[in-house]
Amino acid sequence: MQTEILQTGPLLNARGELAQVGWSRQPLLDCNLEQAAFYPFWKRPFQRFRIKRWDYYAVFTPRRFFSATIADLGYAGNIFVYTIDFASGDLHEEGLVIPLGRGITLPRNSTQGDSHFSGKGVRLDFRVRPGRRELSVDWPAFHEGRGIQAELSLACPPEHESMTIVIPIEGKRFYYNRKINCLPAEGTIQYGADQETLDLANCLGSLDWGRGVWAYQSFWNWASASGFLPDGRTLGLNMGCGFGDLSAAGENCLVLDGRVHKLEQVSFDYDSSDYKKPWKFSDTQGRLSLEFVPFVDRMAQTDLKVIFSQVHQMFGRYHGQVIADDGEVVQIKDLIGFAEEHHARW
Repeated sequence: MQTEILQTGPLLNARGELAQVGWSRQPLLDCNLEQAAFYPFWKRPFQRFRIKRWDYYAVFTPRRFFSATIADLGYAGNIFVYTIDFASGDLHEEGLVIPLGRGITLPRNSTQGDSHFSGKGVRLDFRVRPGRRELSVDWPAFHEGRGIQAELSLACPPEHESMTIVIPIEGKRFYYNRKINCLPAEGTIQYGADQETLDLANCLGSLDWGRGVWAYQSFWNWASASGFLPDGRTLGLNMGCGFGDLSAAGENCLVLDGRVHKLEQVSFDYDSSDYKKPWKFSDTQGRLSLEFVPFVDRMAQTDLKVIFSQVHQMFGRYHGQVIADDGEVVQIKDLIGFAEEHHARW
């Protein structure tokens, strides 16, 4: 059930079909979206409105969660930044909808290139440099003029493993996604008069890099966390379900000290009538047993009629255990992360 991709090559073949399907520890395929052919020839000029691309960065510090995203959803671009104070639960988010994604730059692959948006008084720059990723965010009007700025560097050495999946969706549609957990972070986050200096010893970043063509009506669950074990090793979780054909592989894994430990199917057990109740996670191999206790509900909604998105992204603490590939039982206590339910028409 878990096909590991080991060979480099193009994402799409000459017919616009996925050349390989499965998961990999590193991104091995060239994201040649220009080869996509999911519409008949006479509708081919409209394909660009259906291709989705995004770079979603997140940073966990001892005090807060910070996230910034540049996305081009075809019909429109979406720029958003949000931050959560863990002690108070204070959450603030602002976003921009950019018609047809004008002014948005996103790179072809996750391994090189820059992502950029500047407009409406907002600037976001994400840069890939040897051994690191740099984030620069400037949003002076954020939170009624309180303003938020960030200058961050995330360590990302070439040997650091990530969860990359390539899956089909309804025939010729597809999803190419890379999730990188546990990237040591340094730099500063300035939120109003409050400046936080990040320390590599206790701050971690992550990236959700996505490219693909989804079904118009989509649903998914996603859960993620990046933190530290008592012995100083980094610990990451990535779990997801609800979209595409996962028969070859899913994205579920433990990331222990920069190495991926692949899990098979993981179930999300939660009450959609009350998202703040504890969530339960278990897998088909008996390696994963987690409880997630939320403390903040980030409910974000975008309604542009043609495009609709609603997400309940719960922030909370993970408790339980997971078994690594070598049989080590990894105990998890008070690991801050998130779990979400997302509905979209896009």
